Amino acid sequence: MSKIIMDSQTVDRAISRISNQILERNKGAAEIVVIGIRTRGIHIAERIVDRIEKLEGIRPPLGTLDITLYRDDFRRKSEWPSVQKTHIPFSVEDKNVILVDDVIYTGRTTRAAIEAIMDYGRPASIQLVALVDRGHRELPIQADYLGIKVMTQKTEEVKVLLKETDGRDEVVVVEG
Repeated sequence: MSKIIMDSQTVDRAISRISNQILERNKGAAEIVVIGIRTRGIHIAERIVDRIEKLEGIRPPLGTLDITLYRDDFRRKSEWPSVQKTHIPFSVEDKNVILVDDVIYTGRTTRAAIEAIMDYGRPASIQLVALVDRGHRELPIQADYLGIKVMTQKTEEVKVLLKETDGRDEVVVVEG
């Protein structure tokens, strides 16, 4: 059993709103860099960068981050995880890093991403974007920019489907 909580138009409106909020808070795009967490955070980050470029005429630098080796459950896995490429071809030093993920749940992915970013330098700030906040935080981490907040059961799963990977934009809550 599943329930659609965001359709294509809702996803697009959320990305538009988030992009505007980022520009407002940071007084434009001059001092921001955008980093998407693999996999779907990258596609959301690309859309945010595209939207900011349309609004401001400035294309913020865009990077991708794989947090596999920074996860706190890395050593608990029985098989070796597949590590993807991290690509941050710019300095984060004294920049406002806009960190983008699809879903925030326990906060552990965000913690791992912050650790990984700090290996690249000391940003002025790290601001978190999440398309969906599903609750159940284990760490004191909150999104600065949010598409939708939905209270879920721990047995449920939130699936973010994006055109780039799934052929359509949709967010669904699935019974576990």
